[in-house]
Amino acid sequence: MKRKEALVLTVLVTASLVLCLLISRRLWFRLDLTAAKAFTISPVSRNLYAEIEDQVRITYFISAKLKSIHPIPGEVEDLLREYAARSRGKITIHVKDPVKSNMAETMEQLGIQGQPLETVEQDQASVAMVYSGILIEYLDKIEVLPLVFSLDTLEYDLTSRIRAMVRGSTREAGILVGDAGRSLADDYSYFNETIIRAGYRVRTINPGEEISPLLPVLIVLGGAAELDEWALYRIEYYLRGGGKVLFALEGVNTDARYTLTAEPAADKGLLAMVSFYGASVRPVLALDVSSQTIPLTVQGPGGYPQYQLMRYPFWIAALDQFAAAGHPVVSGFSGADLFWASPLELNPPEGVEAETLFSTTPEAWLQTQNFYLDPNQSFYFTMEKDQTTGQQILAAALRGRFPSWFAGISKPVREGSGEELPGMIEEAAESRMVVIGDTDFAASTYIQAVRSQRNLDLAVKILDWLGTDDDIISIRSRETASGRLDRITDPEKRLERMAQARFITVFAVPALVIAAGIFAGMRRRKFLAADGRSADASGKTGRKNA
Repeated sequence: MKRKEALVLTVLVTASLVLCLLISRRLWFRLDLTAAKAFTISPVSRNLYAEIEDQVRITYFISAKLKSIHPIPGEVEDLLREYAARSRGKITIHVKDPVKSNMAETMEQLGIQGQPLETVEQDQASVAMVYSGILIEYLDKIEVLPLVFSLDTLEYDLTSRIRAMVRGSTREAGILVGDAGRSLADDYSYFNETIIRAGYRVRTINPGEEISPLLPVLIVLGGAAELDEWALYRIEYYLRGGGKVLFALEGVNTDARYTLTAEPAADKGLLAMVSFYGASVRPVLALDVSSQTIPLTVQGPGGYPQYQLMRYPFWIAALDQFAAAGHPVVSGFSGADLFWASPLELNPPEGVEAETLFSTTPEAWLQTQNFYLDPNQSFYFTMEKDQTTGQQILAAALRGRFPSWFAGISKPVREGSGEELPGMIEEAAESRMVVIGDTDFAASTYIQAVRSQRNLDLAVKILDWLGTDDDIISIRSRETASGRLDRITDPEKRLERMAQARFITVFAVPALVIAAGIFAGMRRRKFLAADGRSADASGKTGRKNA
């Protein structure tokens, strides 16, 4: 090749590389090998640009010190830049260090709280205030993610908030705590905080209070024995106007705090009304072989107390393989924990569709008459097992035009009150409903007891489906799926898998290592022998030539 041709070729290759670098921010790809596709944004996020009319500005406030010692900020920044690259110019990304920019006061005003970080440099320990939060701006609206230090729900948080800002809609949920003696702040604090972190504004609804038809979603936690006809009329009026409702109800009341006793729930009309809509909460308790463990105190040798763990079949651990295939609420279902749950029976009226969301295992059974809850008397648990074994529905979704429980009767009246209820809506609008046969699934005490966040994740997915954000439910969580052996409920199959795992780890893997060592040793010996023969032959040839 001539010198001039080589020079031209070098210039062309260099120019091509420069052009590739210039367009690499638009034409690029990422190979994501994670099972949950943790580093790939979903189609709904990629197509979000079609809904955006004006530009969305995302600012990632991250302290340089935190970024220098931890990989998560870099991963967050990568995901944000992929958002921008897929948005066709509709989303811009800016990364700022609030410490270097002297923006600490601005961070406080935005609600982005600094976190103390202890560092050690040159044998000197110090505490620095670091920030990791996101500000989303669209026209005159802003949304803030005050603490971002995980990819688990980041895409969901971004997409749900951007969509709400662009559409001008409000992500809001009303919560009505119906059981006397319980409150949102004291008994459902985790539930409340999770909904707020998901971008919902929470409004407390008092029993009997007027429910705004503009409220996107209503959550009713218990209240079968307390909510009177006035309160039920308010709920139905909201539902027939197109309101969406999550009912978490119990068919059996349990006294878990003092006596561990239970009895069928008294009902002023709420259970009957929900049954009329198409989902009956049965006055029985479900038990399952797939259940949580609880600590149990037993008497040991010498009369000393000992602690052991036991499966408590009343605390059901719902499994993903018994969830409805294809329903958005249980898309990527990681399971749920229910405590003294009552199974459901579906009987949808005309114009209503009902679908099971998740069920027990086929090995579940019931207590229908004598309720024995004490784990120290577990021999009572299976008294009705032979007669009642079978799969039970734990949660269901209904949609359609629900009939009126109050049709043909006079409006309720409250004595001593001059307030009058509006006339019931004659033609019901399309609506949605989810019914779960357990109120405690949202209670902080039990969520803390099982140390699991999956009930809270399920609750947010339910709210999204009720609010008709079906397409973003699947990106709610990026957590990897569990591969635990306790997901296998059949005892024989579980023992078989455990034996296989034990054989592989105890015998097969060490045997392979030993075999590899022997094979490598034999090859090395063979190589050394061949090398020795080669050296001898070389020496003989040298002497002969000499």
